[in-house]
Amino acid sequence: MYDYAVLWEWVQIAARWAHVITAIAWIGSSFYFIALDLGLRQTPSLPKLAYGEEWQVHGGGFYHINKYLVAPEFLPEHLTWFKWESYATWLTGFSMLVLVYYMGAELYLVDPNVADLAVWQAVAISLGSLAFGWVAYDALCRSPLGKNTTGLMVLLYLLLVAMAWGYTQVFSGRAALLHLGAFTATIMSGNVFLTIMPNQRIVVADLKAGRVPDARYGQIAKQRSLHNNYLTLPVIFLMLSNHYPLIFATEYNWLIASLVFLMGVTIRHWFNTKHARKGNPHWTWAVTVVIFLVIAWLSSVPMRAQQQAALQGEALRFAEAPGFEEVTSIVQGRCSMCHAAEPGWEGMHWAPKGVHLETPEQIAHEARRIYMQAGITHAMPPANLSYMEPPERAAIVEWFRAAEAG
Repeated sequence: MYDYAVLWEWVQIAARWAHVITAIAWIGSSFYFIALDLGLRQTPSLPKLAYGEEWQVHGGGFYHINKYLVAPEFLPEHLTWFKWESYATWLTGFSMLVLVYYMGAELYLVDPNVADLAVWQAVAISLGSLAFGWVAYDALCRSPLGKNTTGLMVLLYLLLVAMAWGYTQVFSGRAALLHLGAFTATIMSGNVFLTIMPNQRIVVADLKAGRVPDARYGQIAKQRSLHNNYLTLPVIFLMLSNHYPLIFATEYNWLIASLVFLMGVTIRHWFNTKHARKGNPHWTWAVTVVIFLVIAWLSSVPMRAQQQAALQGEALRFAEAPGFEEVTSIVQGRCSMCHAAEPGWEGMHWAPKGVHLETPEQIAHEARRIYMQAGITHAMPPANLSYMEPPERAAIVEWFRAAEAG
């Protein structure tokens, strides 16, 4: 029978690959249309009812693009709708949330030292928070405050800061920042699915029926697109954060995440201004660098001491499996010089990925990682710097499979 752990790893690889591909497609099309919209020129040669035009060159050909705020006199039956990129990105991202954080909740989602939650409670909080994010954001946009673009952006930022702090009070640091990214991405995809696309369908239906569309539908869609534009870069940062303990395992991880949203605004402001041909605001890069340096300084604050959680559930099963004492000795001898609170490897100041392997309890909690990284593959130790022998890797595999079979 094909090894279940290996098969499960490939399921996660497939989901992550699909998520990255669809995210590239969504972000690429989003950035392109924002740049296109901002760069439109109003010339005397514009066709009737056209708002602006743009000439572009790509792939050996020339493109002449006209934009109509309502529609030309002739509206073709075939229209290309840019929506599936957004839907697929959210769906694949949610599948990753389920595969990694829900089904691996004891390892990645729940930290008893933060909040001693049952798995079902943590999952319920996760799902509820994503739903809350869309409802709260949409309510703000539809309220009278939504007419003030700048004020609305400030309120949205305060909501994100509050959620950043809140997530760190209930989840592990890694899960907290990942959830903040998912929270934001849900708002973005909700904008497409629940606001932008329905508004566009109303406008198209009115045009085909010979009615004059209400201009507010386009204005609302444009406002939501603007929000998505400024939120994109922080979401990418948060999705990558789980790979870097300097981001998620520090005392001020929620504040780091909050500052990242400001960097997203400064970077996108430069591009948006440049595309709109309204100047070249270099000051935005100076502000971005300052914010980044503040983030780097905050990450240098001593990381949270990892208290040892009591063994339970899956970790307890691995600790009680035959061969655990031998594996503990192997891991402590070959891995703990790096995977320690104070690494002994010269030039290393913190454990890679924030994984500590100094005690039997820590080793039991990281059983799957050890099995995949040092048993099935030879990814660890890197370049086999600590000279882990084939019989030792075989012992890790035998122990893990005994625990799974038991």
